[in-house]
Amino acid sequence: MTALSPRAALLIIDLQRAIDDPSWGVRNNPEAERRGLELLAAWRASGRAVFHIRHDSVEPASTYRPGQPGHAFKTGFQPQPGEPVIAKHTNSAFIGTDLDRILRAAGHLQLVVFGVITNNSVEATVRMAGNLGFDTLLVEDACFTFGRTDWHGVARTADEVHALSLANLDGEYCRVVRAAQLLDALAPLRG
Repeated sequence: MTALSPRAALLIIDLQRAIDDPSWGVRNNPEAERRGLELLAAWRASGRAVFHIRHDSVEPASTYRPGQPGHAFKTGFQPQPGEPVIAKHTNSAFIGTDLDRILRAAGHLQLVVFGVITNNSVEATVRMAGNLGFDTLLVEDACFTFGRTDWHGVARTADEVHALSLANLDGEYCRVVRAAQLLDALAPLRG
C-alpha cells in the first residue's frame, strides 16, 4: 500500500442508527463498526481531517429520515468539534453537496472511505470520487451490506453482494484495503 498523505481525509458514510433497523435484513461484516472505530481513533490521533457523511432521506418511510431516532449517528461515530458533517439526500456524498469544493480547497486529494451500504452509498461515493480524480482507498472490512435478490431472481448473500461491489470498484475507482493496513500506516504518526 502506498503511504498516506498528511492531507488525506477520512469519509465516514451514513453510519447512523437507521442501519440497525431489522427491515434491512441480514448483513455481513459483523465487526465493521469495531474496525471503523479503531480506524477513526487512530485517524483522529494522527491529526488528519474527518468528514461525517449523513444521509437525510426525503423518503417518508425511510429509517434515515430527519426527526426519527435512526437519523442519529451510531454510538462512537458522533462528530467531534471541527469535524464537518456533510448532509446528503442521494446515495453519493458528492451530489447536491459542497464536498468536492471543500475537499479540494483544503488540499484533501486522497480519501479513505468506509461506512454503509457497500453497494449503495459507499459505492456511489467511491465511484464519483474516482471519477473526480481523488486518490481513494476503500476500507472493505469497515463496510457492510445486506443480502439482495439479483436481476434474475437469484438470492445473493450479503457477503456476495459486498464482494461484487468491491470487485466493481477496485482498480478503476479506488484501491480496496483492510483497516489493519491503514492502522499500520498510521502507527508511526501516532507515536
